[in-house]
Amino acid sequence: MFRTLRRALCVAAALLLPLAGVQSARAGAVGEAAGAGYWHTSGRQILDAAGKPVRIAGVNWFGFETANHVVHGLWARDYKSMIDQMRSLGYNTIRMPYSDDILKPGTMPDSISHDGKNADLRGLTSLQVLDRIVAYAGQSGLKIVLDRHRPDAAGQSALWYTASVPESTWITNLKALATRYKGNSTVIGIDLHNEPHDPACWGCGDTSRDWRLAAQRAGNAVLSANPELLIMVEGVQSYNGTNGWWGGNLMGVAQHPVQLDVPNRLVYSAHDYATSVAQQSWFSDPSFPANMPGIWDKYWGYIFKQNIAPVWLGEFGTTLQSPVDQKWLAELVKYLRSTSAHGADGFHWTFWSWNPNSGDTGGILKDDWQTVDTVKDGYLASVKAPGFDPGPGPGPGGPGDPGGGNATCSAAYTVGSDWGGGFNAEVKVTNTGTLPLKSWKVTWTWSGSQKVTSMWNASHTQNGATVTAVNAAHNGSVPVGGSAGFGLGGAPGGGGATGVRCTAT
Repeated sequence: MFRTLRRALCVAAALLLPLAGVQSARAGAVGEAAGAGYWHTSGRQILDAAGKPVRIAGVNWFGFETANHVVHGLWARDYKSMIDQMRSLGYNTIRMPYSDDILKPGTMPDSISHDGKNADLRGLTSLQVLDRIVAYAGQSGLKIVLDRHRPDAAGQSALWYTASVPESTWITNLKALATRYKGNSTVIGIDLHNEPHDPACWGCGDTSRDWRLAAQRAGNAVLSANPELLIMVEGVQSYNGTNGWWGGNLMGVAQHPVQLDVPNRLVYSAHDYATSVAQQSWFSDPSFPANMPGIWDKYWGYIFKQNIAPVWLGEFGTTLQSPVDQKWLAELVKYLRSTSAHGADGFHWTFWSWNPNSGDTGGILKDDWQTVDTVKDGYLASVKAPGFDPGPGPGPGGPGDPGGGNATCSAAYTVGSDWGGGFNAEVKVTNTGTLPLKSWKVTWTWSGSQKVTSMWNASHTQNGATVTAVNAAHNGSVPVGGSAGFGLGGAPGGGGATGVRCTAT
């Protein structure tokens, strides 16, 4: 709900082309690291082609739905380095928003820099660029969900059609994409339409407004073109007088489930946000945040808990500036079910967003389009996908390289905030050697009585004033020239460190 600010700033920030580039990291690993082949459902779980439970744990990388007609950030970096970094952080899926404009013949992307990067995208149409992204994501072991975000680049629509983009065009274009990637199991599914909202209804029977019926029509059309795809169906805004986030209300599923012609292909999708996007009544409830699991149960969580179908939280995000938002995200991640306790038997998710230029949420990347917001990423660490190896890929210095080389790293320790009683710090680990890192550890010494009070994306031991941090399972592998990071909280304040050093292990 209330998406104008977030979307407007996304487009505005994309129109500038910074001069400085970022050196591309090396390719990700070849293979189906996220789960083999096409995926299908069984009760509340998603299974890969071998019948192994898998978890969608990823990010939204937007831009194809805007006037740029291509993912954002390619003015600053090579698309391959972006995907490499997503993988290195342990994300296994990209939700890729688009508008129907990119399916118009000859639509060209805007704001791509070819100055030492993205050379293979020169002269390509938007769809051809999407082809290259899909190909490299697949080579790197990531999956993609295509998200029909808007009918055109002008903005979000309440219904799945507009005067200029009728339902027939929507369905034709969905089938075209399903056909285009048929046989390519990197594209595992299609999110039929982003955030249906009032006057859209669920189960009311009015074919001009009933999103559930429209989703059945479109879903079956997609499956007629490619019966292997997952069909992602979002909620609406209002059901029987109960309002929620745009696309986030799936209460109607209990009485009016979506029925598709091909079994085991349906995934329900909800969106959920914090106060940096808009206020909701539950944020001011005296019991907050303990009230939130009940809210989520009511709107969408019951579908998972009753084993009706898998549930995918397709969008959720926040700037994390407000203490309310911090509590909300911590409670939500706990609700999604940790991988350590539940494996793949949890809610699926893609965080909004990878991009930093989302006006009311920010992103996993900071404004330089390179540095990771380790605090945000750290919140998500416990729900990243099981069995997903974010390891380095083949190539010079990679596995099997007979040419020798060395594995070395450096660490940069930065205090981000200090309020006297405590502080937060971030540490960036960079592979400075000629071989990929398999694991690393960072040590430093504090000048006083500081103690680690929390740490994300790494584990630690502390002996007096000396701290040793060791990589988490998902970020130990760092390609040559690449980087990883972690964050920490400590107390009391004055957390500047000396003797910071990184060791490749």
